[in-house]
Formats: sequence, structure tokens, C-alpha cells
Amino acid sequence: MTKRGKQSKHSNPTLNSFWGDKKNQGIGQEVKSKDRTPAPQASKKRISCLKDTVSKMAMYLMAKLTATSEDYELLENMNKMTSLKYLEMKDISVNLSRSLKDLNQKYSALQPYLDQITLIREQIAAFEQAAYKLDAYLKKLEAKYKKLERQ
Repeated sequence: MTKRGKQSKHSNPTLNSFWGDKKNQGIGQEVKSKDRTPAPQASKKRISCLKDTVSKMAMYLMAKLTATSEDYELLENMNKMTSLKYLEMKDISVNLSRSLKDLNQKYSALQPYLDQITLIREQIAAFEQAAYKLDAYLKKLEAKYKKLERQ
């Protein structure tokens, strides 16, 4: 806090020592402490510290920007790959659709023959039934004939 009771701009002890005093007297003002370095050396230290801080901040920001850029590149590559996969799937579905249409046309062309086959099956089943009935009737007749022959 300053003499007026207000808090100084830099209440952080590290920053206060960076700026030259604990009461934040400001840049360019004399520090009345015996253990402080002279003003030119202190400003060189400050400049060096500022350069180091700015350099580290620049490195940090560059790393962040590089990471973000790489993330966007990755997303772009993923989008391209997804787009290619969708194009492949589209081609496959178009081919499937074309094949299905061809099969439906062939089935439609075969439908009359399939209907005939179904009709023939029904007729064969009816002939089989008639053959079984005829066979049963012949067995009865044969039995009667044998009976009449014996007499």
C-alpha cells in the first residue's frame, strides 16, 4: 500500500522487486536502499529480464499457435478423408442401385416363366393325386378280379 492507503499497481513481490522497490516508487526514481544496485545496472537487469520474459512469452505463444495450426491441419485432413470415404460409399450405393434395377428387370422378364413353373407344379400335384386315386382304384379292381377268378 502507498502512503495514501491505496494499493500499488504491482502488489506482487516479484514484480515489486523487478520494478526496484517494495513501495513501487516508479521507474527512474532513486531507490534509497543501501543494498540496491546502481540505476544503470538495475535497468540493464530489468531490460535483460524483460527480454527474457518477452522471449519466453513469444516461445509460449508460438507453441500454442503451432499446436492450434496442427490441430486445424489434422481436422482438415480428417475432413478430406471423410469426404473421400463418402464419395466411395456414394459410388458403391450407385453401383448397388444399378445392380438392383438390373436384377428387378431380369426378374420381371422371368416372371411369366416363373408363373408357368408354378402352374406346372400345381398341375403335377393334381396329376399325382389323380395317379394315387387311380392306383387305389386299380388295387380295388384287382382285388375284385382275383376274388372273381377264385370263384
